[in-house]
Amino acid sequence: MASVFRTLLKVLQPMSLQQPGPDATRQLRRLLGRFVPLGCLLGALVLAYAMGWHRNLRLETLVENNAAIDAFIEAHRIAAILSFLVIYAIGAILAMPAGAVLAVVGGFLFGALIGGAAALIGSTLGATAVFLIARSAFGERLLRRLGARVESFAAGFRADAFYYIMFLRLVPVPSWFTNLTAALCAVRLRTFVTATAIGRTPGSFLLALFGAGLDSMIATQEVAYRACLAAGELDCRIDFDPANVVTPTLIAALAGLGLLALVPVLARRLLMRRAAIE
Repeated sequence: MASVFRTLLKVLQPMSLQQPGPDATRQLRRLLGRFVPLGCLLGALVLAYAMGWHRNLRLETLVENNAAIDAFIEAHRIAAILSFLVIYAIGAILAMPAGAVLAVVGGFLFGALIGGAAALIGSTLGATAVFLIARSAFGERLLRRLGARVESFAAGFRADAFYYIMFLRLVPVPSWFTNLTAALCAVRLRTFVTATAIGRTPGSFLLALFGAGLDSMIATQEVAYRACLAAGELDCRIDFDPANVVTPTLIAALAGLGLLALVPVLARRLLMRRAAIE
């Protein structure tokens, strides 16, 4: 931990306000522009978990407010879709572990096509926001101070960033890991957004497709859930586990797609090695 703080101090050292006058003001503005968004993100993350907001991203919330949600969707369908998209994006920004449930809910509320598209756009927007904040705060500045080996790894990652990011989006790797890795390696924004969107497409639509067929299950569970609440029970839940959707077969299929995404990288490395030998 001490080494991490020393590295961060080295990053901040060039921005220290040692020069009075206009130069100091410009340095202060640059420093605030880099770290205020990161501070706001960390503060929002701590607040969200401290207040327990992440616990509201569950099927029980959908059942408890089912009538109001249905009425709102019927009266304001576009606004409802946009609201869902924003909620998904905020959940992704704050690293809330509810992406699979939200994608299923999107399919249940809006159908497989619209629900999957909204989940895809929301997750991509959330990931992009975290990527931009992290890249602005650290990016190449931190990379240059982590040593030649890490900088060399980052250069190799950037060279095939599209395929690496797409691979990481397809396999079960935490989103924040991919976001921060791409930010640290100073990947281009267009590459990050495109690879993220493509990599998130299969999972988003498959989960939404599953959610679109949950009408009877949700109706049955709603009756049992409300009966549980009426009985005064404290541990009333909807009998739904995301693991029932994200099955080993689905994970294996997505991992297979991820490995296919790496084929161009492996082929190019093989050709380069043969050319070097010849």
